[in-house]
Amino acid sequence: MNGFSAYFGRQRPAATDPQLAPPAAPFVPPSPPSPLGPLGVVATPPPAQVPVAEPEVADLEAGDRLGPTGRPLPHLPIPPPLDKHGPAKVIALCNQKGGVGKTTTTISLGAALAELGRRVLLVDFDPQGSLSVGLGLNPHEIGLSVYNLLLERDVVLEDVICKTNIAGMDLAPSNIDLSAAEVQLVQEVAREQALSRVLAPAIADYDVVLIDCQPSLGLLTINALTAADGVIVPLECEYFALRGVALLKDTIEKVGERLNPRLEILGLLGTMFDGRTLHSREVLKTLVDGWGDDVFHTVIRRTVKFSDSTVAGEPITTYAPASPGAQAYRQLALEVLARCHAA
Repeated sequence: MNGFSAYFGRQRPAATDPQLAPPAAPFVPPSPPSPLGPLGVVATPPPAQVPVAEPEVADLEAGDRLGPTGRPLPHLPIPPPLDKHGPAKVIALCNQKGGVGKTTTTISLGAALAELGRRVLLVDFDPQGSLSVGLGLNPHEIGLSVYNLLLERDVVLEDVICKTNIAGMDLAPSNIDLSAAEVQLVQEVAREQALSRVLAPAIADYDVVLIDCQPSLGLLTINALTAADGVIVPLECEYFALRGVALLKDTIEKVGERLNPRLEILGLLGTMFDGRTLHSREVLKTLVDGWGDDVFHTVIRRTVKFSDSTVAGEPITTYAPASPGAQAYRQLALEVLARCHAA
């Protein structure tokens, strides 16, 4: 120990002389706490926390929970496997407004139905060929398409159908050639029944036929409605998409009266829903108020996974099987089968 540490390390002796002891500090009473907070503003105490009772587990069962449409969610059991296939239920996905999710719904709903053991045929009835591209086909490399099936008598449905990467789901592809069919069909006899005539052989081999319509109410769309048993109307949760539903309903009713008495609206499907925005919630509420139980309980929320799966050329059910979008289309598949069996 050096001298510095030895000096300061020694313990000083206690002062015994009262004159040498330091004077005691005067007593100062404690001041009351200031009502001002750190910012110079009168601080108010936080409100008392009221405990909120959590719901019982039984209260969360299907039928008690409210879905995004504001209605109780139905209980939809998994349907049993089929012993045989057919006859098919033909469903047209139709909306004269573009960009509302018709093609995405056709692909993802078809894949979800195939997961349930149903044989599904997708019909690309849009000259843009988005359905074919969304399943990984190059529209410039398609040999025979729906256009050849409609206008060439020696072409049959088996010549056009392509297998997809999804087991149990086939595709009748299209490309820009189909745009000429609308002009050429004008000269044909019974031009509105052209599609139903060429799809007749598929009724016995498939369980569900999904027709992806073009965004218009022209002759091709009339053909799809004439061939269909039911219509699914994908509807973006936006104001402009809501305005055209009345015109589409009028067209469906006219086709049902004049060309296809079995045609019915299977349901309206809210797509691209964003629950964070008041506008989406108001559009969905307006849709339910106007159409009631015709609106599906399932709502497709906006997510980038749909765009990514399109680039990958596969349904979201295989691209991102655990995503909320994939689960929503599986729920929609159960709803569609329940409504088809109830019809």
